[in-house]
Amino acid sequence: MNRRRRAIAFGLLAALSALLAIGIVNGYSKSVEESYGELRAVVVVTGPIEAGQRFSPAIVASRLETRLVPRRFSPAGSIADARRAAGLEAAAPLLVGSYLTVNLLRRKQKEGPGGPLKTANGRHAVELSVSGAGALGNGGRVDVLVTSEPVRGPSGQTYVAARAVPLLAVGQTGASAAGVDLTTVTLGLSRDQAVDLVQAQSFARRLTVIPAGGSK
Repeated sequence: MNRRRRAIAFGLLAALSALLAIGIVNGYSKSVEESYGELRAVVVVTGPIEAGQRFSPAIVASRLETRLVPRRFSPAGSIADARRAAGLEAAAPLLVGSYLTVNLLRRKQKEGPGGPLKTANGRHAVELSVSGAGALGNGGRVDVLVTSEPVRGPSGQTYVAARAVPLLAVGQTGASAAGVDLTTVTLGLSRDQAVDLVQAQSFARRLTVIPAGGSK
């Protein structure tokens, strides 16, 4: 076999391998979709990103990746196109493997002489998308509940993630970009509370606020 015939043979073999690989991937995707339901695109963090770090084109290209996951496993507010993050900054530290949601993105914060906006007692004003806020008004204190994704059975576990935190503002009910029936609220949180709750929005099924109980 001369060189030309060998080149043609190798070319045909490469094309056949590519078609076979595409068929395997398509078959796997179809199998996953049949088992878990409709697939949707989500953006996943593939490299660590610090709180306040700007999403430059280089960061978007190297530390964010679009993947297909079953819709039932995608968190509220997840975005499908990493380019939406360009020019914004991270609202909290982003861990490798976490989903990128709209609440983990923010415009560059305005800073005064002392740095980012803080409330009384050194608390930070943090926006979260929650359920249960429709009947609440500005002011007072609330408990923040986190409901995890179910591991076994139809329901996840619910726990109190923050107690008696100041409720600074309540947006229009159902107007949050993170999902239907969610409301954007602004809470006065400690740094640790802010990090925990912003990350919970990426992994948990739901955040809920209720009027604070007796304990603080």
